[in-house]
Amino acid sequence: MFVTLHSTRSRETNASSSFLGERLVCHSIKHHRTHNQKHSGHLGVTGEANIRHTFERTCMRFRPCIDLHKGKVVQIVGSTLKDDEDSGKSTAAVNFETSTDAAHFAKMYREDDLPGGHVIMLGPGNEEAALSALSSYPGGLQIGGGITSANAAKFLDSGASHVVVTSYVFRDGVIDFARLSELVSAVGKNRLVLDLSCRSREDGAYVVCTDRWQKTTDTLVSGETLENLARHCDQFLVHAVDVEGKRAGVLEDLVVKLSHWSPIAVTYCGGARSISDLERVLELGAGRVDVTIGSALDIFGGNLKYADVVAWQRNLEAHRVPNPLQ
Repeated sequence: MFVTLHSTRSRETNASSSFLGERLVCHSIKHHRTHNQKHSGHLGVTGEANIRHTFERTCMRFRPCIDLHKGKVVQIVGSTLKDDEDSGKSTAAVNFETSTDAAHFAKMYREDDLPGGHVIMLGPGNEEAALSALSSYPGGLQIGGGITSANAAKFLDSGASHVVVTSYVFRDGVIDFARLSELVSAVGKNRLVLDLSCRSREDGAYVVCTDRWQKTTDTLVSGETLENLARHCDQFLVHAVDVEGKRAGVLEDLVVKLSHWSPIAVTYCGGARSISDLERVLELGAGRVDVTIGSALDIFGGNLKYADVVAWQRNLEAHRVPNPLQ
């Protein structure tokens, strides 16, 4: 399938200053004081600190994506991705594939001022396409898929704002803090995103998956895990593997948990299919959880208009509330 894409607006933008410099606030100070008084009887020092923490976090953003499989831009059903150890090839159920190159999508995101998105290399044969995307939106995209301490600097030097890492920092189902420290030394904490993509267990807990979501680890997505790992990275990226690519709606309980547990920026991916889903993540995540939409967008063969999502983001920014505590 070949798709002709058009940006919703054409203008150059400084991604770093736009994304990192602007603080957006989703709820008023009055709302948070009322909430704290309702649950604790008074605001107090702790309540005031909690309000400050909320206001200092960047308001929810839509973060775009570029998924690459065998050098092409695709959207896949995450739970179907399989590697063949004998052939060295990977297969997956593909929702969408296009001959439109990755750089085209990156330029569109740049022109529409949508920084903070990610390029994910799903298996081998994707590096050339990934590098072209990074060079088309310098500082505006993160890069993940096969990242190690040995190759991370190359991608940062090629224009990535951050590197996204999972498998490299896990060994035998647990976090390898020696490797994590090695990675932080190589790229710096502020350029590292840890991918904690996960599957649900029967007891309702979420377990981190590695190796392109094919292996489950012994590490739970929990408050303790996020607090510990936040000391070593700048952001978290969390794909809900059970619903990734299925356009079945977001996992609401996971969004709530990420909002409550993550002390740093966190992006949820998986199942979002409508503006209503964006609104739901905004509500459940209290503005603290960013969201990615892939397969549901019309630019990837879905029904949700990309232009409508961009307009939604602009409207959210237009109604930001200044932080009265700064």
